[in-house]
Amino acid sequence: MKKLLVICHFFGYMAFAKAQSTKEEVVNLQHVPQLSQTLEQKNARMQWFRDAKLGMFIHWGPCTVGKKEIGWGRDANRPWDNSVNRHGNGVRSSDSIYDNYYREFNPVDFHPEQWVKMAKQAGVKYMVLITKHHDGFSMYNTQFSEYNIMHTPYGKDIIKAFVNACHKYKMKVGLYYSTRDWYHPDYLIGDNKKYDQFYRNQIRELLTNYGKIDIMWFDHVGGKDWTKWRMDSLFSMMYSLQPHLIVNNRAALFVGAGAAAFPKADPVIPELKTMTAGDYYTPEGRIGSMDIKKDWESCIHIGQGWSYRGESFFTPIKDCISMLVSCATGGGNLLLNYDPTPLGSFPVQEQVIAQKMGTFTAKYGKAIFGTRGGPFSNGFWGGATHKDNKIYLFVKSWDNDQIKLAALPLQIQKVNLLVGGQRVDFQQTDKQIVVSVPASLRDTLYTVLELTMSNKVSDSLQVGSRSSIFSDATTFGKIINSGASMSLSSVHSTLNETKKNTAFLNNLSIPTDYAFSTTEEVHPFVTINLNSIKNVTGIAISNRPGNKTTADFIVKVSTDSIAWKTIYTGKYDKDYWEIPVTEMKTGAEVPGRMVQYIRIEMISNKPSVLQLRKAEVYGK
Repeated sequence: MKKLLVICHFFGYMAFAKAQSTKEEVVNLQHVPQLSQTLEQKNARMQWFRDAKLGMFIHWGPCTVGKKEIGWGRDANRPWDNSVNRHGNGVRSSDSIYDNYYREFNPVDFHPEQWVKMAKQAGVKYMVLITKHHDGFSMYNTQFSEYNIMHTPYGKDIIKAFVNACHKYKMKVGLYYSTRDWYHPDYLIGDNKKYDQFYRNQIRELLTNYGKIDIMWFDHVGGKDWTKWRMDSLFSMMYSLQPHLIVNNRAALFVGAGAAAFPKADPVIPELKTMTAGDYYTPEGRIGSMDIKKDWESCIHIGQGWSYRGESFFTPIKDCISMLVSCATGGGNLLLNYDPTPLGSFPVQEQVIAQKMGTFTAKYGKAIFGTRGGPFSNGFWGGATHKDNKIYLFVKSWDNDQIKLAALPLQIQKVNLLVGGQRVDFQQTDKQIVVSVPASLRDTLYTVLELTMSNKVSDSLQVGSRSSIFSDATTFGKIINSGASMSLSSVHSTLNETKKNTAFLNNLSIPTDYAFSTTEEVHPFVTINLNSIKNVTGIAISNRPGNKTTADFIVKVSTDSIAWKTIYTGKYDKDYWEIPVTEMKTGAEVPGRMVQYIRIEMISNKPSVLQLRKAEVYGK
């Protein structure tokens, strides 16, 4: 029998959940902060994370011996993850080469204190290291699997040495753990009890044997059925051991949306979804959109992949800096991934990136660390952070030596360069703010200005126009409409053919009442031909005001106009859509897909007219 007893109090939350399996076990969730903390208590627990802004992610393991992508470089099936399977759902297989790299893994140049010193010099405030990835190999001395670091030629506990070094130098420490496991023989087999107990035992080891852990960074789990997992026991155990722990949003991210072989089962109680949503969300491979209401962290690698592949190309330093600024001004953190070699040292190019990040953060850290995003919406011009009565502008685009910003409900007392303190001119009205900085005083990438306000700036204040996700040029590139053409399934008699392509495909100012139109038909569509295959990262579509309906529409892409991939399904009920064009790469949907044709199509079975005003295609 499955039962649940939930007792709610006005001043607190207490839940006792009977086991999600057939056992009659009662689990106390009263101490789980995602369910019980007040807003004041949550703010206190999250403060260091919100102040930190910059973290270092480290993907490392025996896979580096073969210069293979961690987990994803294992040429075997990926059980119960049907979107990434190789040999059919549920068929378990091995990779005799990848699975034996551990026999050669001997990182004699691993010096964790040097790692932490490098991170601190880069401005990093917390570090997150892989303990076990999807390939099932444990980088620590676990008692529950022989497939671990103690059975390598190295034979020493990597996690213990790493955590000790972080503690010694007062670096916040996070541990990455993949619940998804393509190596373990019991992963999602039958009722999954064996594997569920196995991984919770491993989490208990990690949170018991290494002292204080600040972040538990989970990464995905397969299967649709919530009853395959004891998430209540997991969270109850974690917060019994580490009451101040911060947890990301991936502890149950794919539960309810996994392999078709499992019948879908909803969580026993809705509180399970609230709990497993964790404390912050994690955009991967891209900068998150501006969000000052929720905590978030973008994780992005600076090499060719997440782990060392012997690569020679690394993200340019100017892009790394831009990613940090975009995250800080957007209200989030940046978890920048570095990938050590098989011997345990970082590639020289990554060491240089860390040094240059340190130069930037040493110069402008006052405007980054300990701040909050806003109050100005970020965009192509740059972005803003604030703390107390100070606003810091990171300006990268100027209009005749000026930056024009939305009006604020606070008075500006003075504006000066953050470095050097030189005063600059400004004008403030009830309609806008104009700051003037001559070219001779501007920096090459970002010019950072300090605005002193009459009062403290509220963390909830945001002014200015909508912040576009496509303002992140590092991720999405620029508009690539040039040379494109457009065709419609039918042409409305009122459509001006000479204006059609210009209005739809060029980045020009056009009347707000203009729209191209099809005739009334079933499934009307428009097809954009880029005239060559390009790396498309996104599409921005504008509707004519007042044309909203409840009909559905889809966006499809193709390289040959024969085989189409649907990338978006939505309601025709807005004035504007921003649609990233992504492709699955190492377990995440990352902007960038090779495309020549783009089709926007109404999918109502009722005859209708497709009326849209403008589209802009982004790419790199």
